[in-house]
Amino acid sequence: MNNKIAEDLKLAMKSGDKFRLSVLRMLKSALQLESISKKHELSDEETLTVLKKQVKTRKDSIEEFTKYNKAEEVAKLEQEIEIINTYLPVEMTKEEIKQVIDEVFNIVKPTSMKDMGRIMKELNAKITNADMSLVSKMVKERLG
Repeated sequence: MNNKIAEDLKLAMKSGDKFRLSVLRMLKSALQLESISKKHELSDEETLTVLKKQVKTRKDSIEEFTKYNKAEEVAKLEQEIEIINTYLPVEMTKEEIKQVIDEVFNIVKPTSMKDMGRIMKELNAKITNADMSLVSKMVKERLG
């Protein structure tokens, strides 16, 4: 995956796509920082974790910019997320998430909000490619 990002960075340089180039440079930088802090070359799984963190950071920023009606910044961040998402596996749909939540509820049989931790632990094991804040929100709605 790191090689793919490096290759795409070269292609963006050659094609003159400045926006894509800047996003890929940010990604490469974040990956290098993580690699340095872990003191080894990142595995694909670790790379995915860094990429997901980059997407989450941008989503959080979009929320803030939306509060202050900064449409230009929101659009820019959404484009950045699109570029990063090309390296991530396709996220689960709400329906797919709901099915997994139903399965876990049948296993855990929660009675109150106190069971949230057990439910989320089970879901973390079963869900690998979804926005966990959305999953948590869906579980809270179901428990509420």
